[in-house]
Amino acid sequence: MSQLSQQSVSVTPNAPLPAIVAGPILRRATPQSLTFWMVTTSNSALYFTLQDEQGQHCFECCLDKSQLKRVQIGEQAFINLITIDFKQPLKQNQRYYYDLLIGDIKEQATPLKQAIPDLVYPGEVSPSFVIKTQLSNILHGSCRKPHHESHDGLVEVDALLANALTEPEQQPDMLIMTGDQVYADDVAGPTLVAIHQVIDLLGLFHESIPFDGLNSSEQLLTHENCYYQRPLILPDDIASDTLLSVFFKGKKKPIFTSVNANNHLVSFAEIMAMYCLTWSPQLWQRVVISDKSIAENFKPKFAAEKSIIEDFVHGLSKVQRALAHIPVYMIFDDHDITDDWNLTRGWEEAVYNHPLAKRIVGNALIGYWLCQGWGNASDKFTILDNKIDDYFTPNGIEKHEQLIDDLLDWDEWHYELPTHPKVVVLDTRTQRWRSESSLSKPSGLMDWEALCEAQQALIGQPSVILVSAAPIFGVKFIETVQRVFTFFGKALVVDAENWMAHKGTASVILNIFRHIKTPPNFVILSGDVHYSFVYDITLKFRRNSPKITQITCSGIKNTFPNTLLGWLDKLNRILYAPNSPLNWFTKRRNMTITHRKPGSQKVRTLYNGSGIGQVKLDEKCEHVETFILQENGHVVRFNERV
Repeated sequence: MSQLSQQSVSVTPNAPLPAIVAGPILRRATPQSLTFWMVTTSNSALYFTLQDEQGQHCFECCLDKSQLKRVQIGEQAFINLITIDFKQPLKQNQRYYYDLLIGDIKEQATPLKQAIPDLVYPGEVSPSFVIKTQLSNILHGSCRKPHHESHDGLVEVDALLANALTEPEQQPDMLIMTGDQVYADDVAGPTLVAIHQVIDLLGLFHESIPFDGLNSSEQLLTHENCYYQRPLILPDDIASDTLLSVFFKGKKKPIFTSVNANNHLVSFAEIMAMYCLTWSPQLWQRVVISDKSIAENFKPKFAAEKSIIEDFVHGLSKVQRALAHIPVYMIFDDHDITDDWNLTRGWEEAVYNHPLAKRIVGNALIGYWLCQGWGNASDKFTILDNKIDDYFTPNGIEKHEQLIDDLLDWDEWHYELPTHPKVVVLDTRTQRWRSESSLSKPSGLMDWEALCEAQQALIGQPSVILVSAAPIFGVKFIETVQRVFTFFGKALVVDAENWMAHKGTASVILNIFRHIKTPPNFVILSGDVHYSFVYDITLKFRRNSPKITQITCSGIKNTFPNTLLGWLDKLNRILYAPNSPLNWFTKRRNMTITHRKPGSQKVRTLYNGSGIGQVKLDEKCEHVETFILQENGHVVRFNERV
């Protein structure tokens, strides 16, 4: 069968395009304002209405330019960022019902329930949300790869929200996605086939490509190496006297280091189509997944991936519904752009001095801005907003290279949430502390200036939730292995990307925790590593040590090789046991780290399984409970040591 199975979604390739092809996603919710994101197929007017639990109208208007920022990315594709400010603040812990009607005449405009019937829970008339500024129940996770053979953890968010409609005390406060929401560098063949059909369906704009043999991104679609062979297109080091050959020790080595880059996305159109397909089912209903364009030797792989993708698509209507009912906050990690993004100074110099490599990274970063970063804190992007009309036109992107330069120079991806406890989200990708001694040494995840700014956001707070894509306190044995590879100039081989890999960054971040004005209670949320673990950390030799709980939940739809993780876990427990002298050779020797055991495990500390993380807090962040919500209601609890 060449179409997606009827079990997953009804496929009607020739059906008219729907009014909404992605979203709406509730991106930010405070008593003072709401932010929504969605992709529409027309630039028709939008009407927003809001009602309280009693059915009283709180707000109603046709959105104007101050409330609606719209970017045209195709003939029938418009990104909409909607920000509604309220003169009278909304009430906390109360459910509000909203609608976004599409149409130039209000009386004939299409409401959300009509546009997307599955967007509304049974018995409800419209989507809803609850604003909570006193945080007690947070969902979080990272690493959602559609073609990984595991359940999609975001589906469990839908089940939790459905239950909260009748049991309000179960309502989660927000969903924090800690990186790798999409995989621009690791795409399944069936997904790439769907992406190219979506480009045609929406008329997504093509671009000129700075590459010999490809004048336009449109030519990429019919290139002989388009599917499963993109490393033959991606930039390589082929000259023996270039900077690249110095960086890679004279061996031919792709700049793009992902081992799964066979279908690495290249163009802006591919990036935007991927986002629509990752979060919503509407466009999957209008594509036909066929292996007609796939080389014979790749067809078995294509068939295996297709089966997994069908299961992924089957859950997308629930994912779309969930993301419309809870505030969703995001931050990038490497796969949102490309594997090893900015890992070393040599990587940066190699990529940003190569026109095609820079374009590929730049296109993914444009996609992140428009689909993720923009909605986190829209007021931070005023400078970029003022240039939107210069860059995005009805004929495509103008000044493409200038737009990429502006985004590569942008240093405001981090943000804070005015909650209790305060949430501080770190940018650990674009403000790197680069090594001055070697091109191949890992960069620090944040430089001195960025860390100082982060510290100012923490000082004086009674408690803080700190979001870092990579765990600040990692698995010591794994970090040791990475350090050995780094010594031999092979940091890229083992993704030697951790907070302790750079002396300066490690020193500053640990000193922040030791600072006398540091909050007494920290919760750190992280992902990245494709397994989950929970640490409780205190300072040695300090009577009033801050209490730090680090919760790593990864992935939403990704896992680590299970046998290998078992050995790494075992070796870490043996070599870095609490009384092991090897601890004195680590940068955290003045800290006591206690592992929480997952579920019924008596020995293991690392958990391998997809799901969504849940954190329950008391008012002062002193007592922290941690869980992973998995398929069919299975819950894994990380148990504190008694």
